[in-house]
Amino acid sequence: MKTIKLLNTAILAALCTSLTAHATNPQPDPDNPNGYILSSTDLLASEQAKTQNPMYKIWSKALETSSNNVVDSILPNSATNPANVKRAENVFGEAEWNFLTQMAAPEYTYTRLLKAIGKFPAFCGDYADGRDADAICKKSIITAFAHFSQETGGHIAVDNTSDNPEQLEEWQQALVHVREMGWSEGQAGYTTGCGQDDWQNRRWPCAPNQGYFGRGAKQLSYHFNYGAFSEVMFDGDATVLLNDPARVADSWLNLASAIWFFLTPQAPKPAMLHVIDRTWAPSPDEVAAGIGYGFGTTINIINGGIECGEQNREKGQPVNRIRYWQGLADHYQIPRDSDETDTCWQQTPFGSLNLSNAEDVLYTNWEGDWQYYSDRPEGFSFECKLVGYQTAYSALVAGDYEKCVTNFYQSHQNWPAVRIVDQITDPVEPPTDSNQWDANKVYLANDEVSYLGGKYKASWWTQGNKPTEGGPWNLISGSTPVEPEPPVVPEPPVVPEPPVEPEPPVEPEPPVVPEPPVDNTTWDVNTVYYGGDSVLYNNVTYTAKWWTKGDKPDSSDVWKNN
Repeated sequence: MKTIKLLNTAILAALCTSLTAHATNPQPDPDNPNGYILSSTDLLASEQAKTQNPMYKIWSKALETSSNNVVDSILPNSATNPANVKRAENVFGEAEWNFLTQMAAPEYTYTRLLKAIGKFPAFCGDYADGRDADAICKKSIITAFAHFSQETGGHIAVDNTSDNPEQLEEWQQALVHVREMGWSEGQAGYTTGCGQDDWQNRRWPCAPNQGYFGRGAKQLSYHFNYGAFSEVMFDGDATVLLNDPARVADSWLNLASAIWFFLTPQAPKPAMLHVIDRTWAPSPDEVAAGIGYGFGTTINIINGGIECGEQNREKGQPVNRIRYWQGLADHYQIPRDSDETDTCWQQTPFGSLNLSNAEDVLYTNWEGDWQYYSDRPEGFSFECKLVGYQTAYSALVAGDYEKCVTNFYQSHQNWPAVRIVDQITDPVEPPTDSNQWDANKVYLANDEVSYLGGKYKASWWTQGNKPTEGGPWNLISGSTPVEPEPPVVPEPPVVPEPPVEPEPPVEPEPPVVPEPPVDNTTWDVNTVYYGGDSVLYNNVTYTAKWWTKGDKPDSSDVWKNN
């Protein structure tokens, strides 16, 4: 960036007559006749004015990462392990890991869990305000395992001794699947939206012949999630995992992806960690929607649109999650406060809340501010605002506000060309001659003036007499110049009608993130069913005892006749 000279003050006043305290001060770009410049100072002030709430710093701090060099050196019981890793080892040792992963895929290991935790110092991190960091760490890990048991678990009943000879509880069956069932490497699946001319593909471009199906403990899916996760893992480089998504299954990233999700707020949803450690406080709007503390809110964060609300009270997925959480919490003696709720059937799903005008709800994504400003060029705001849906720019990523204002990923249609410079300075005005002759001033004998390059002295009182016309004036230095011809006065310009204030453009709808299919009521040979799911087959209702796919209800002991 470089320093650019400011417009003449009179021109500036005509463009911007009533800027607010944090308003930007756009100026025409001397290098682009159709563009504008903003100072980095204005840009920073604008961003800070919108993110004054302390939660923005807390969220950003929680997403800070250690270098991969540090992560690579982490091993169980190593003296050089980071402090948060040592805490995790203390509250959840390798014996506990082995107890909960007897059915787990070999790609999941205790060492990889520690590396995943070490990548994010906030997970199992310290608290300076007296909160019990060990208790929060243990509760965080157990909460994560409850969700692992649902997302990637075996779902085999204890009494099914043929498939579960050790008679493990279902909450002991986490991390069975490292890849989504039915998918394998080499299949170019889950490519919805790939190749389109939109901001998602400009920021997170799909690679040829790659599949973005579910991988890892949290089943990371779709290119925009692989790209965003890759940026966090590899210093802002989205292409690492977009080009090699299999790494999410085959390395410590299979668990790091889950911890990243655990720490990331998805506006207006809070981060799961901050529900558990109570850094987050529900707003009055959320309290009115039944949303508060407890495991139930973590379900709402993960899959509220499918699993929360009165209509989903008896549904298999949330019932399973709650059963797994309660089994784990009881086994590990996790205390629950009286205001915590394990269920979310009484909650409105976050996605169904109308929080667009709620001043006490914080959002985490930047979008162009399309409000019309009559005191700024072309009526544009030259600022971005916070919104409650996914965009190309995150309020928690350094530099994304500048990218939003400059329309880096071309996500704002018809946005002005904007360039950020270090500083915009005032032009240096030429010094004025205090003795310059003034037709309205009274001069007395011996007064001296300057006029058209010459100096003159008055012989007597005078006002309005040009020094070049003689009379009371005598030339004392320089030469008597020839008076220029009076300029031709042009016709006054036609003042155009003021422009009709344009309607602000319609804000784009947030990208639709595909939700998993809702349970079918009629049995389907290609659908996966979990314990507690009910189906209709040949006009008879059957209920699944455990996980099943393809087993006919009338000929398999997986199903019981209601």
